[in-house]
Amino acid sequence: MTVYTPRRAARVLLVDAGGRVLLFAGADPARPNHRYWFTPGGGLDPGETPAQGAARELAEETGLRLGPADLGAPVWAETVEFPFDGVWYRQEQEFFLVRVPTWEVDTTGFDDIERASVSGHRWWSVAQLTATDERYYPADLPAVLTRALAGFPAGGDAC
Repeated sequence: MTVYTPRRAARVLLVDAGGRVLLFAGADPARPNHRYWFTPGGGLDPGETPAQGAARELAEETGLRLGPADLGAPVWAETVEFPFDGVWYRQEQEFFLVRVPTWEVDTTGFDDIERASVSGHRWWSVAQLTATDERYYPADLPAVLTRALAGFPAGGDAC
């Protein structure tokens, strides 16, 4: 029987003027061959709202500083179960959509775990995500992104 550690998180769909979403390349330290792409964001600190956490994570991971109110309402939410570094998590996470004309990613705010597990970043179009054989999370990111960019709820759990 798997024992899950509960976790709340906030993630950001950071989208440039070309409609491309920023993803980080990562690997699980306990499973270095398990490589994947993922959106900026992470676990909430105690007492932090999802918008506060998303704004903090966005600043730490990309250098983009926005206030929680600048993020607007979440565009999607889900609950996922996954292992990372030998621990199984059940994570409730909300996604925020942030549009930028362009952005030069600054990862100097990465913490030790991020520096050890993240190997790079890239801007992806929906077409590139749909066509790739590479793993990314969430697995239905092309649909989530398409609906969020069109201004519709992205399905899954309603926010």
